[in-house]
Amino acid sequence: MAVSKKEEFTQEDVWLADVAKALSHPARIKILKMLTEMENCMVGNIVDQLPLAQATVSQHLKELKRVGLIQGEIDGPKICYCVNNKTLLKARNALDKMFTKIGCC
Repeated sequence: MAVSKKEEFTQEDVWLADVAKALSHPARIKILKMLTEMENCMVGNIVDQLPLAQATVSQHLKELKRVGLIQGEIDGPKICYCVNNKTLLKARNALDKMFTKIGCC
């Protein structure tokens, strides 16, 4: 039986790995790009710009929201999404910190 070893890593490392996993699909990258270019966006607008079914887009939005990269507000029968700038900045800073420590062979 497999045993989880997550407790052997720092909370920040586990969090950053989770964010990286959420970013590991090109549709999610595209969604984040779209949301950073606009102030906010309804799900229907996102679906219109992607070659994916509405249900698939909703699953990608759910994953981005799960890690806190986006947030959504219900506006009547629709959901309006926007980038969570605080979390996005935290992820960028963590990645910058990690990559600035990488030296050359």
